[in-house]
Amino acid sequence: MNTISQTNRTILFEEINPEKLNLMTLVGDVRGINSLSDDKIKTLNEALLVRSFDEFLEKFEPVVYSFFDANNQKVLYTLKKPEGVSDDLLTEIHLNRQNDFLKMLMTLVETKRSQGTINVDFQFEKLTDMISPKKVMDDIRQNRRELQYTYGEYAKLDDGDPQKLDLADKLNVMFEEASANYNNVMAMLPLAIEDIKTRLLLGDRQASQDAAPLAIGVLSMDAEGELKILEAPKEKKQELVVLDDNANTGLIEALEDDYKALNEDGNEYVMSLVTRTFCPLASTMESAVDVEKEVANYNSYLEFYKNSKDDFIKVVKPLVEKILGVWSFFEQFPKNVKTMRPSLVVTNISNEMLARSSIPRLITYLTSVNAKNDFENTIWYGIFPSVSLDSHSKMKVVRERFKGNENIDKEDVNSVESLARILDVLKDYSVQCFFSYETGDRTTFNAMAMEGIEEYENKCSMLIGKPFSEFAIPCIPNFTIIPKDKSGVILDKRMHVTEQNTAELSREKEDIMKLWIDGVYIGAAYVAAGLVSAYQSPEYLKEVFKKNVDDNLPGVRFDIEAGDHALKVRTTMAKEITGFTNVIKNDINRRNFGFVFSSENAVLGDMNIQNVMVYKARNLLSDGKSYEPIYKTQVTSYIERVMRHATGDFKQESIAEFFSNKPSSQKNRWLEKKECVNAILGSGDDIRHSVDTSSGYCTLDILFNGNVKNLEVEVNRLTNEG
Repeated sequence: MNTISQTNRTILFEEINPEKLNLMTLVGDVRGINSLSDDKIKTLNEALLVRSFDEFLEKFEPVVYSFFDANNQKVLYTLKKPEGVSDDLLTEIHLNRQNDFLKMLMTLVETKRSQGTINVDFQFEKLTDMISPKKVMDDIRQNRRELQYTYGEYAKLDDGDPQKLDLADKLNVMFEEASANYNNVMAMLPLAIEDIKTRLLLGDRQASQDAAPLAIGVLSMDAEGELKILEAPKEKKQELVVLDDNANTGLIEALEDDYKALNEDGNEYVMSLVTRTFCPLASTMESAVDVEKEVANYNSYLEFYKNSKDDFIKVVKPLVEKILGVWSFFEQFPKNVKTMRPSLVVTNISNEMLARSSIPRLITYLTSVNAKNDFENTIWYGIFPSVSLDSHSKMKVVRERFKGNENIDKEDVNSVESLARILDVLKDYSVQCFFSYETGDRTTFNAMAMEGIEEYENKCSMLIGKPFSEFAIPCIPNFTIIPKDKSGVILDKRMHVTEQNTAELSREKEDIMKLWIDGVYIGAAYVAAGLVSAYQSPEYLKEVFKKNVDDNLPGVRFDIEAGDHALKVRTTMAKEITGFTNVIKNDINRRNFGFVFSSENAVLGDMNIQNVMVYKARNLLSDGKSYEPIYKTQVTSYIERVMRHATGDFKQESIAEFFSNKPSSQKNRWLEKKECVNAILGSGDDIRHSVDTSSGYCTLDILFNGNVKNLEVEVNRLTNEG
């Protein structure tokens, strides 16, 4: 650990925000350049390196742009900033922890994790309605309580009171958050929808069979002792209004002044909506309501909101899945562990462009960070998600008798050719690349439980038997956040006017406004790379295994397939299915293919396992019978790097010292710790070396439980005398 401080820095081959700098732009023209300067690497890290999910959101600011089409009366969304639209006509929707769609999905993952419930039993609809107007309004109500309470405390204090100044700072932040939506009609729509319901129905009164107009009353007793509810006298209502106004008039005025200051062309309707939303008093209610007009507005708002939300989800879902992937990568590492936290370098450029025109720049970058004896910036892993399945059905449909799925060619998938081109570079720098196939219901646990892994192995055929096969790790299956068939969201119901000129929510099925998210998934490569990065930390392994862990050795030799390792080192993802059949598991064991996750019923001691586990951890290097465990590749890379550093770039006399029988030799120091969970050379392992002086090469035979892996390095034969 003194020589190599980290063995888990990862590069993510993915574009997040085209408006931000990317790896290729920062590297620049590399003609005639072999390596980047230290200053350039520092600049790259400042722009592209993240050590947590929140730092990722802060640096890359994932965003969706929206603007309006007056001809079609629609909201249009795009992930790339449109060049023909001026900034004042664009709305930026930031995909951060406050975004309702992303927040709903992250809450869903965490809830499912805490419950340990498989997909078929989980109540997805209880959480998907977080993006409905009602739930948006629930969040507003909580903010409203805090705003009213804070303002009330503020108003009690004398001017100049230090506590009043502190509360003023807090109020400024609250008003800033509220004002962000003043000029955003789309953000105000859920408020307007719930506002009309509140004013016309005083909440959802659909269960009431009485369609008569609502008259607020008081409970009383007549002269004969009979209980009756009488309509409240107008003068009493007015007194209540005065009391309310006296308590909150300052807050109402502050909201109105704030709205006017930020909106020169604002209108009374939106200003009233703002004040009613954040200070819903009787004095701000309209005394007379045009029921027909309000119902028409409500239905129009709801229809527009449904259509625009539908379009928004279609555009944003690929980007949201990338964001969730990065989140899941960092989620595999416990927050209380401090040593060797995983870090991520994001290329922020499309892989097709990278493979097509920027390979020399990638080579120069990797030479700068991986071909030195300084290992602080060394890249050990890569994540390459969304590889195209490229197997659309060719069956010709003569006529569409029933409305089926739309066959849309995904634009966010990566070709196998671009993966192969990048793998060919990564092999030269010993970067193990975790890749996964495009997300959807065809690459889930459910699909693999029914169909097995043969299809995946066939998809990898052009990557097998290549010089880079050892560094290619196919990760299967992908993780399901919301299944396609459980991704419906009920927004609300249409409203109509009754014969008594009152408003009522429709009870007809066709008047239920519902949209479909069409499933949300996370690429398996993110979770696989996150878990392997996590168990590189000796502190993480010590927390899991308690004993037999060396504090100074990374987890490069940790074999997650051995013993009960997979039961102890689990993902943070909840189980999805009851498990694979014995036939499927036998097939997986026979093929020994891929980095395979399993959702199985398992027990560790007295504890039922409720998380997805690793079943196989293999790359695409094959001996014709099975594929090689991924740890062998990293151990080999680790030994080569330590050896290069310790021997002064493979000086012949230093190599002999490295492998000597002296207690102080590196080989013997490793063998002394062979019983440790994170031993570099475990029980049954050994290293043998031979130097061919005529050719100038040193051959290492690294034995893993009797299986030999070869490594050849060029010897520096210059002695001090020479």
